[in-house]
Amino acid sequence: MEEAMSRIACGVVAGPLYLVVGYAQAFTREGFDLTRHPFSMLSLGSLGWIQIVNFVVSGALFVIAATGMARHTKWGARLIGLMGVGMILGGVFTADPALGFPAGTPDAAPVSLSWHGMLHAVAFGLAMIGWIGACFVFARRLGGWLAVMSGLTGVLLMVPMAFLGNPGGTVLLYVVATIGWVWTSVVSLKLSRPAFSS
Repeated sequence: MEEAMSRIACGVVAGPLYLVVGYAQAFTREGFDLTRHPFSMLSLGSLGWIQIVNFVVSGALFVIAATGMARHTKWGARLIGLMGVGMILGGVFTADPALGFPAGTPDAAPVSLSWHGMLHAVAFGLAMIGWIGACFVFARRLGGWLAVMSGLTGVLLMVPMAFLGNPGGTVLLYVVATIGWVWTSVVSLKLSRPAFSS
């Protein structure tokens, strides 16, 4: 039991780690604009390895957390694990340069995606399916305010999908994703407590 709780605790750390490393780069990388560029684009350029490692390490922490969560809910654990795998793949297969980033890139979306750009998009889709699905599973599994928070987070995570590529869509994605990372930490913390009944 203690071992499972230790593994779940990895989920407490994963979201804040991803956010801190991501935002630290966003405010320091030349040419990066939070109103236009998603975190995925930080994987590009000479310092891109930092975000690649961020994706892989954070994703691996969620996969580890999922192995501990399985004692509470198999489907919730599988979906958190899928999110983690999607993040790992999102780091391995990088997005394409676009919208002026890295510096020197044409200030427009790419006409077509490269093979790794397409796989990055697939990885993003897998991660979002796992993340949103986990929210709704835990909304049923948990009680009280955590159930409400889980359900609302799942709904909020779906909203930016309709606005990606539009003005303000990237900002909306950051706001909602930050709420989502907070949710993963809160739920992981709850499940890692000995008092939580299985």
